[in-house]
Amino acid sequence: MQAAPVRATAIPSFTTALRAVESLLMSSGQRTARRNAWTSVLEDRRRAKDRVEAQRVFEAVGSARTS
Repeated sequence: MQAAPVRATAIPSFTTALRAVESLLMSSGQRTARRNAWTSVLEDRRRAKDRVEAQRVFEAVGSARTS
């Protein structure tokens, strides 16, 4: 029985491959702008999640006081 060949280099992840294609198609400034925009989207989502959680806490406290 023969052993499977061992790869000397790791297979790039999808993200790495996507960034490589992105670097070929866009200038450096566009890449930076796109990453900054995506970071902003993720931060907005996090803040929205925090607001929902805070609203739940306020509602729970409010209902506990009226009981």
